[in-house]
Amino acid sequence: MAFETVATPTGVQPKTRSATMKKIEAIIRPEKLDEVRKAIEAVGYPGITLTEAEGHGKQKGVTQQWRGETYRVEFLPKIKLEIVVAESDADQVLKAITTAARTGSVGDGKIFISDVRDVVRIRTGERGEQAL
Repeated sequence: MAFETVATPTGVQPKTRSATMKKIEAIIRPEKLDEVRKAIEAVGYPGITLTEAEGHGKQKGVTQQWRGETYRVEFLPKIKLEIVVAESDADQVLKAITTAARTGSVGDGKIFISDVRDVVRIRTGERGEQAL
């Protein structure tokens, strides 16, 4: 992590620089996974982390019928993708995910973007964007 020094009344203390990387967490429909994966690879980011998840948004699940019985499914299957990208590439990756995951229906998912202060590649010890 890169530091600057800042003079304060109590002495000189390190100050963390602003983040230069973004973490993108996307909650998507399972059937859209292949399209989203290909779209992310097409913009130059083949590495992603994938987690199977269940949840619901404002719709609070769906009502379905099976053999004449009506029942409510509150937690729908979803896929959570996580990817850390250079700040300069974040908009391009975000657009790729959004375009590939959109169906136009309720339940398409959400994307969360947060700052990443540092990353370390365990194998080599590289830090920052070089470790991506």
